[in-house]
Amino acid sequence: MRFLIDSFWRAVFYCLYPRVIFLSLLPLILTVVLAGILGYWFWDDAVGQVRVWLEASSLLGSVWQWLEQVGAPNLKTVVAPLLVIFAVTPAVVVVSLLAVSFFMTPALTRLVAERRFAGLQRLQGSTVLQSVGWTLMSLLLALGALLLTLPLWLVPPLALVLPALIWGWLAYRVMVFDVLAEFASPQERHTLLTRYRPWLLCIGMLTGLMGAVPSLVWASGALFAAAFVILIPVAIWIYTLVFAFSSLWFAHFALAALRDLREQTKGDVVDVTATTVNPSPHAAERLASTHEHPEHRFES
Repeated sequence: MRFLIDSFWRAVFYCLYPRVIFLSLLPLILTVVLAGILGYWFWDDAVGQVRVWLEASSLLGSVWQWLEQVGAPNLKTVVAPLLVIFAVTPAVVVVSLLAVSFFMTPALTRLVAERRFAGLQRLQGSTVLQSVGWTLMSLLLALGALLLTLPLWLVPPLALVLPALIWGWLAYRVMVFDVLAEFASPQERHTLLTRYRPWLLCIGMLTGLMGAVPSLVWASGALFAAAFVILIPVAIWIYTLVFAFSSLWFAHFALAALRDLREQTKGDVVDVTATTVNPSPHAAERLASTHEHPEHRFES
């Protein structure tokens, strides 16, 4: 609990650094470029196909008639873009997470290490290929869990809990590995993931819930078409800032826990050495008695 609260406030403070704000713009530029390319080639076709599907649906026919009767026929034109946006949002979240993981998390971890853990030894516990493989494997598992739990999203309480739990698990798996890749050995990383898994999952879930905020901006971009071009990049930037904050939170927590683990290990080694060098009084008396009476050694 001590690491959780302390790392939270430190992460909030670090988000105000100009260096962190500047770094958050790099994944934003990458994501906006990709979204712009995909939108240029596929937006009109996707919205058109969804609109045709909505108009052909017999179940929704009565809904469109009711909207026309109450004087809101234009609301029908908003539904198709909203559905496309909500369908694309998970992909944007994944792209933002991967961009932050590969471009921001190492840089933010080094920033935290330089300012708080300058003396922490770097053991280079994993390579870049191992980090990429771990990220892809975790991503596939998260997407699989997402698909398997989709029917449960129809239950209102589970619709709020399950996405946060899945994205939180993915964030903690990816970011903790990237934070500890340069500093911890594989054994240390395994120990920390086992010992602090509930707290790390809690950080992931909280930041996952924070990531739901930009969805409101996505919806606003669909409702207010004039501001669509501005609001969507803002939503992506908020996603990036949330993931940057989660990277800082994980970095402060994981590096502090790693330092504490090494101090405990060092203390255990010192205790064992002290016990060996300075034996207990009874052991000392027995050793002295053995030296005074050498025959005791043969009797025993």
